[in-house]
Amino acid sequence: MDDYTNRGARALVLLHERALRDFVVAWKRAKAAGIETPQVEDPSYESMETLLRHVLRAARGYMTWTCETLDLPDPEIRATPEADAIADEVDAYVDHLCERWRLPLSGVDERTVDRTEAKSRWGVVYCADAMLEHAVMHPLRHAFQIEEWLGGKSR
Repeated sequence: MDDYTNRGARALVLLHERALRDFVVAWKRAKAAGIETPQVEDPSYESMETLLRHVLRAARGYMTWTCETLDLPDPEIRATPEADAIADEVDAYVDHLCERWRLPLSGVDERTVDRTEAKSRWGVVYCADAMLEHAVMHPLRHAFQIEEWLGGKSR
């Protein structure tokens, strides 16, 4: 990662990796503790597995959106495993996801990342830098949520 032109993008890629791995640790703790997701209408909360898939699928989507927005090649991130297989595949998939996240932005300058805007898949306009920041916060928020379900006993 020393070849990154934009140190801010480099930092966000590495922060995302850290946040994603921390989320998986929290998820595994909750799963081992028998925690169940709350009963809500959001399909991402049907089970602990659907929540895990939601976070990992979003991580894939943030980078594919960023590459599309910056007119970069497809980062070739494999499709996220389905909920019924994701617990068994989580570690290998996260390794793959993080590896693929590290590649696309290495030669992109700061001005391009900061100023290139597009509508997100949920309708909000983001610049690429803001989408990367959003990508960092998403697993952090869900890890925090899980920690609260665990009663704050995680760290």
